[in-house]
Amino acid sequence: MTLRSTVLASRPGLVRLAEMPFYPGGGGQLPDLGVLNWSGGTVAVEGFESIDGQLWIRLQHPVELTGEVEAQVDPVFRQTMRELHTDLHILNALVFQAFDGALVTGVQMNADATARIDFDLPDADNDRLRALEPAINDAIRQDLPVRESYLALDDAYDEKGLLRSRSVTPPPTTDGLIRIIEIAGLDRQACGGTHLVSTGASRPVRILKIDNKGRHNRRMRIGLAG
Repeated sequence: MTLRSTVLASRPGLVRLAEMPFYPGGGGQLPDLGVLNWSGGTVAVEGFESIDGQLWIRLQHPVELTGEVEAQVDPVFRQTMRELHTDLHILNALVFQAFDGALVTGVQMNADATARIDFDLPDADNDRLRALEPAINDAIRQDLPVRESYLALDDAYDEKGLLRSRSVTPPPTTDGLIRIIEIAGLDRQACGGTHLVSTGASRPVRILKIDNKGRHNRRMRIGLAG
């Protein structure tokens, strides 16, 4: 993904753009990698910082950018994050259905194409959780469409199962809406991250490990095949 944008403000090693294509991270998803091409050359994006309520891009080198830039997202890294995030939604949906509406207590996606998700499951049988792997890959093979929409935050609280995290709610837009991700026929929940257009764009998934983290938490680790 590439976007041409204008520099609004610049400091050594930091820049704020009028528009940017990068996902800055959040909800367990890592921030995008990428580069900025400008009149002085190319500089890698190293991260993001919120300063006085504004999102700044942190650069690899202490350069000061001016004028127009071309912002380029690393497509391989973004694809990995999209696959992991979509697959975690599939797993989340299956656990929610099979284990009485169990809520998520933590998520982390990793650059090595693995991820973990924690569920509030005090009495879960780990073998039943491991047995979900074929159902995850069946949802991938079905190539289910993944769509996004927006809903008023108050309405989201009223719809059972739309908010799946025990402690985190995706931030609303400036006009009080919350982003909803729907996997056709399988899942519908609030989320702010990046996802595939359809489940079939993911590689197959393996459940790598299940840990008991305290009396309530079950931590499931998954990985993309290959």
